[in-house]
Amino acid sequence: MSEEQIYTVDLEIAQIHRSELLDFIQENYLRIKKEDFSEIIKKNRENNDSLSFKVSEPGKDWQISVEIIASNPLKLTLSPDDNVPSKFRENLKEDLLFLVQLFEDNVRHSTLYFSWIEGNDIIPEQPPTTRKRISDRLFSSNLILIYIILFGFYIVLFLLLGLFYAIIGIIVIQLSTVLLSDRLFLLTNKWRITPENPLVHIVEYQLPIEEYQDFQKKFGKETVVKMKKEIYEKTLAVGKDPTCEIGEETMESYGFKCNPRSRLVKVVDVYNIVKTAADKFKMPVPKIVISNTMVPNAAATGPSPHRGLVLITTGLLVQLEDDEILSVLGHEMGHLQGRDPIILFSLIIGQYIFYLIVILPILIKNNGIFTLIYLIAIFAVIFFVAKFFETRADLVSAMKIGQPKVLAESLRKIGYTRLQLERTSSIKFPQWISFDTHPPIYFRVDRLEKMENIPDVKHPIIQSIKDMFEGIRRSFG
Repeated sequence: MSEEQIYTVDLEIAQIHRSELLDFIQENYLRIKKEDFSEIIKKNRENNDSLSFKVSEPGKDWQISVEIIASNPLKLTLSPDDNVPSKFRENLKEDLLFLVQLFEDNVRHSTLYFSWIEGNDIIPEQPPTTRKRISDRLFSSNLILIYIILFGFYIVLFLLLGLFYAIIGIIVIQLSTVLLSDRLFLLTNKWRITPENPLVHIVEYQLPIEEYQDFQKKFGKETVVKMKKEIYEKTLAVGKDPTCEIGEETMESYGFKCNPRSRLVKVVDVYNIVKTAADKFKMPVPKIVISNTMVPNAAATGPSPHRGLVLITTGLLVQLEDDEILSVLGHEMGHLQGRDPIILFSLIIGQYIFYLIVILPILIKNNGIFTLIYLIAIFAVIFFVAKFFETRADLVSAMKIGQPKVLAESLRKIGYTRLQLERTSSIKFPQWISFDTHPPIYFRVDRLEKMENIPDVKHPIIQSIKDMFEGIRRSFG
């Protein structure tokens, strides 16, 4: 018997759902592949239920004993025989962690969220709309998307003003976009975190799907905002925390009753977490805005470390623990410290000018096919280069914050569906040349998890480029 391996996962589900999590694993994993599993036992305990089973491959002379304890954090113990292939053991762990994240995601779809920041307006939680996703991505750390959108506008400038004035106009517009990116971001997000108002208060009611649908039918968005205002006036406005009891009392006054066992309450000192990250990078604390949407995301923008801005969504605060949020912010601080927006600005502005001076005259003499090929190729190169900066930001976070495995777990939680698709894909190379500013998430997670000690790298960008090309080489199998 090999040494047992123990993994822990912080759960974002209320006590009432933890036993259901074990049932979910049985229904959607053990029973589907029942020929691989034996001795399945679920024990109902007073505090934390448990699920145990043995797993093997048909015809093999080895097995793994598994125990899952539905505590918080959840405890997963694997006890493999000596001759169990490491890849099989790793795949089993990944499958089980994926199921935990999938169950949590299902619970979130029928959860009522109430969020407040002292001194800020009451804003209802926003669903993950396409418009909001685009808004947050346009002014994210690298600004690539907004640069590409502006490309067509620059062609019009050239046609109207001629080559010289078009180039001057492009430089002015691009530079203004970089220099004002933090202020543009402030226009699209209303909640501000300051030293005077550092906390985000979140209360969750994780309802059965039927009860959630009934709530949606009975109460509209305006009524929910009224509830939030009443809870705010009874709590934060008079110096009290917005407890679940006060929330339930308010909701009952509207005719809706919640089971106390389905609630969670969380208070996140966002300002202190951002300040801790900034201090580790020896940078001033950037402006902090909160986007009240359940999409887990964080972004940083700004022309320099002294004019930085960090965006954090309430979805990220819900899904991650404080140390995980800190590591994610370390990644964003890496972008600010490295002045990534300015560097990418220089690359892209050079590409635009090269296009107008060299490519467009060729287009005029030939046909549009050449330009189409050029545009596809140059944007592929830009997105590929952007992956260098994302890879470096992971490394810099590991170096400065000192928690590479915590950042890996954060990425696993945020991108669990994409991670599962990437791991099960037999062809991995296309993920490296996709029109995405980030490298494959499986590469990022694996790279961080292999960092046994805090890295000490003199040139993070060079090391990150090397790591990326090694990852590409391995993608061929």
